[in-house]
Amino acid sequence: MNINGILVPIVTPFDNNGNVDAQKLTTLVEAFIDKGVAGIVACGTTGEYYTFSAAERELVLTTIAEAAKNKAAKNKGAENKGAENKGAENKGAENKVTLIAGINSLSTDHSIELAAQAKALGYDGLMLSAPPYSLPEQEGVIAHFEKVADASELPIIMYNFPARVGVAIEFDTVAHLAKHPNIVGVKESSGDFSHALRMLQANFDDFEVVCGCDDQPVDFFFWGAKSWIAGAANVFPAEQVALFNATQQGDWDKAKQIMSEIYPAIHSMESGNYNQKAKAGCLKGSMDIGSVRVPLTDMPEDEKAEFLALLSK
Repeated sequence: MNINGILVPIVTPFDNNGNVDAQKLTTLVEAFIDKGVAGIVACGTTGEYYTFSAAERELVLTTIAEAAKNKAAKNKGAENKGAENKGAENKGAENKVTLIAGINSLSTDHSIELAAQAKALGYDGLMLSAPPYSLPEQEGVIAHFEKVADASELPIIMYNFPARVGVAIEFDTVAHLAKHPNIVGVKESSGDFSHALRMLQANFDDFEVVCGCDDQPVDFFFWGAKSWIAGAANVFPAEQVALFNATQQGDWDKAKQIMSEIYPAIHSMESGNYNQKAKAGCLKGSMDIGSVRVPLTDMPEDEKAEFLALLSK
């Protein structure tokens, strides 16, 4: 499973009646692929997965998978045609983005069920947090991840976001779980870069420390991270792809310039109403994808206007 680059935890468009808008979701997937992202994460935090019925979850997962597959086929066809016109041999690039399904749940066994669904629908990997609300000790966190990893054939990226989940995945726990062949990385969203740096310095075998903090990507990439799963990629997909590419080419001045340009909006998102701003600012505010669902509420119009103004600077 390739996770190098920018992966978008995609927002979920809702229509005026609050229903999932599958047509706009398809358009979003295609737009993100055109912007050069390496992957799509379905049913993540910015996707508001916790509001879905079982039928809606299946609809979202299916729509994203089919949109990505169809887009890859179109791109492949265009490349083949271009190669034929030039009389050149096509090397067979797959034009395939990585598809990851979030499988967070209060119940470990339910996460296993969601993992099986993701595999059946053609996903490449899974993203999983520690179980929220139950506040397990680290032994319980290990048991949770190992039980899901033992039950599923798909690789798992752990998701460390204690501010939302209520429990952290500590360094020693990561070191233990990184040895599991089915656990391939951790999305580090604690905001504690010292914790991230310790993991990056550990150089775990066949294991990626993924940037999960929208305001820290240059730091992560400087120390060797190869991936950024960023809710703000809903707003800045092209810019974040360009930032990643600059770091991989060693052009740190360009990376810092891009980060400086998008930082005011990212700082605004991190300061409050994150999901609301990810949706209002989708594709730099060029696409109306509807409101957030309760228990979230729409932000005030003046705050929305102030945020959108940051996208045009």
